[in-house]
Amino acid sequence: METLTLKQKTFNSPITKIILALLTFMAVVVIGQQIASKLLALTPLDKDYRSLLKGLFVSASCILSYILFFKKYDKRAVTEFASKGLAKNLFIGVAIGFTLQSLTILVMYLNGNYSITKVNPISYILIPFAIMFTVAIIEEVLVRGIILRIMEEKLGTYISLTFTSILFGILHLANPHGTLISGICITTAGFLLGAAFIYSRNLWFPIALHFAWNFTQSGIYGAITSGNEKTNNLVEAQIQGPEFITGGAFGPEGSIQAIVFCALGTIVLLLLCHKNNKIIKPYWKN
Repeated sequence: METLTLKQKTFNSPITKIILALLTFMAVVVIGQQIASKLLALTPLDKDYRSLLKGLFVSASCILSYILFFKKYDKRAVTEFASKGLAKNLFIGVAIGFTLQSLTILVMYLNGNYSITKVNPISYILIPFAIMFTVAIIEEVLVRGIILRIMEEKLGTYISLTFTSILFGILHLANPHGTLISGICITTAGFLLGAAFIYSRNLWFPIALHFAWNFTQSGIYGAITSGNEKTNNLVEAQIQGPEFITGGAFGPEGSIQAIVFCALGTIVLLLLCHKNNKIIKPYWKN
């Protein structure tokens, strides 16, 4: 049996791999944003179109850097961004994200807490589209593609899924107007997105789900997303009522019904994972 050197053991360590991957990826995000901003500032394009192109450039840089890093580091084909099943993963992810967010808004509407006041031109969705698409790629690569996937190799599915979901919720507590309910909801959403990755073993599925959830909330229904400032949107809406139903200043994803719908989606996906033998056991049980 070949004896590994200290250097080989260090670089093969999951902790080392996670740290190096996170540092590389975040450097690409920061540098990519700066390059895109400077180049697009030289063009006569409208602000909305510059935002859209910047988002697409940063997103492409994120995906390319992930593929190149793990292809070199792991010496393997990076299947997490495989084109096989791409259309299916994108469609199902968008459908689930749109449906769950629409159900969340529907509860508010039926309770008299949501009403549409104005419908804007379709061009108003460009900025939220670019923002939510980029955010979905960055967060899914960081949390599911790097941390969850690498942890799962040693600690198994459930420990890794639980850790990354709680981490996902904690990170969002730093957002403006975060509450206990919003923290629970984002953690539950973390379980949902993690389950989507575990089921598909492909990042396109959770990226599409994440994007659709956020974009539907802000770009279509005109609500606040994760406590951030409102973006342009397709419809202007008046939202008022108890915070546990509306999410208050954090947005509808900080509501009780959002927790319920995300939890139901998670249960369904995890049941499918069990049915299709997608659950990985921790190394000490193998």
